[in-house]
Amino acid sequence: METLISEAKSFNNPRVIIIQKLYGYYLNKESNITYPKHRYKKFIKDVVLGTIERHDLIKDLMEKKLKDDINENKTELILKLMIMAAIYEFMFVHKNPVKVVITEYLKAADYFIDSSKKSFLNAILDKISKSSRFKEA
Repeated sequence: METLISEAKSFNNPRVIIIQKLYGYYLNKESNITYPKHRYKKFIKDVVLGTIERHDLIKDLMEKKLKDDINENKTELILKLMIMAAIYEFMFVHKNPVKVVITEYLKAADYFIDSSKKSFLNAILDKISKSSRFKEA
């Protein structure tokens, strides 16, 4: 029963869906991205499509600011996609505070990476958030 509740929560978490959609896209770029009925469907779609459309801009920022932290060949795709989606939100979804974005991606990370990589993700998101958005009050 507890597993079913946990699975239901994962399918309701918009960031989990965003990461799944991005992962599917990067594995097969010809595939058609479909979006489930969800109360945050527009947000999910905006972040997925925005991350894909602004891929080059996001990658440039990652290369400039995270070149010492992320190894293009060794860092897992799923981890890079979480960072890219978060960067998109930092840069273009200003209604979500930085701390909320970081917290939400760390929650979503529970479904994709082990806990040892979560602290790395937290450090990366904290570092990149400082250079990808103007300071909030």
